[in-house]
Amino acid sequence: MGRRFLVMGAMAALAACTVIPKPQGPVAPRPEPTETAPQANVLPTDASRHRVALLVPMTGPNASVGQSIANAAMMALLDTNAQNLRITTYDTATGAGAAANKAILDGNRLILGPLLAEDVVAVSGVARPAKVPMITYSNDVSVADRDVFVLGQVPGQSVARVVSYAKSRGVNRIGAIIPTGIYGQRAMNALTEAARANGVTVTATETYDRSNTSVASAVRRLLAKAPVDALLIADGARIALQAAPAAGGTRLLGTELWAGDAGIARNAATRGAWFATVSDARFGQFEQSYRRRYGASPSRIATLGYDSVLLTLNVGRTWKPGTIFPTAKLYDRDGFIGLDGVFRFNQFGVAERAMEVREVGAGTFTTVSPAPARFTP
Repeated sequence: MGRRFLVMGAMAALAACTVIPKPQGPVAPRPEPTETAPQANVLPTDASRHRVALLVPMTGPNASVGQSIANAAMMALLDTNAQNLRITTYDTATGAGAAANKAILDGNRLILGPLLAEDVVAVSGVARPAKVPMITYSNDVSVADRDVFVLGQVPGQSVARVVSYAKSRGVNRIGAIIPTGIYGQRAMNALTEAARANGVTVTATETYDRSNTSVASAVRRLLAKAPVDALLIADGARIALQAAPAAGGTRLLGTELWAGDAGIARNAATRGAWFATVSDARFGQFEQSYRRRYGASPSRIATLGYDSVLLTLNVGRTWKPGTIFPTAKLYDRDGFIGLDGVFRFNQFGVAERAMEVREVGAGTFTTVSPAPARFTP
């Protein structure tokens, strides 16, 4: 079979809850994997295990997200009972380049992370000469390269998915309000491409600055320009809730940034809106197991840490310890299955994800178009 099933065994372990023991008494929520420092000028070797570095922020403003990813990565090792992988965590908050240098000196042959796009640039300068690839948790497509694979959820993909669904429901004219900045530029590019691919006309667009309250006036200006069947609010829940009342009942389209925000479901002005995001079908089970082990809820993107370990184990079946990681196997067109559903890397090294479309109801979200279970060629 061409498809590579990443999570079958792991999810069975999660369901049974036998791999992750219940804590006995208080459990420290921030255990950090450590390694003994190698001897000076001597690269450590491990004849039977792959050495993999996990580069995430363990201190500083993003420490909670980094710790959550690190915990999830450790859960994946426990759930699969993996014996051929040795993961060491390095703190990028004190310097991503320095963390990468230490990881490479320690003999790691693959880097999982880092989280931030600017850290990816710093790590690449160290990892590339050493022929150590990375699977980053960033969602910035600009950092993707032949040895840098972007695993994060790329915003433009949710825009493309919801536009495609809207077209199937009779939407032919779309207007959009777009924030200034990089996120807005990428959302606009995704909308333009999706509209062209689906035969939809983008009748009008308006931009706004997130730092002020211009979003409602942007909606009114747009609706005065030309008639639309639907209005894309290419931003998060906070902005959507400001913009929705000014839309006057026009069908709203959102992005993955709306997922999990109860405020969207409680607001009557957003009722009937559609947005696309990855499926939560497996996340609930993962979240319960995470809480039992660490006594806290995981970050929603902690699944990236879990899935990156499963991906490494999958590809690592024929990877000889101590050798260069076989990146060519990451391009499998059948893709992989993770906690967030199926995904695959395109020719640019960016993860393409199967997404579902949800409709906002009265206090609820309803899946109106399930995420595909597999990719078409």
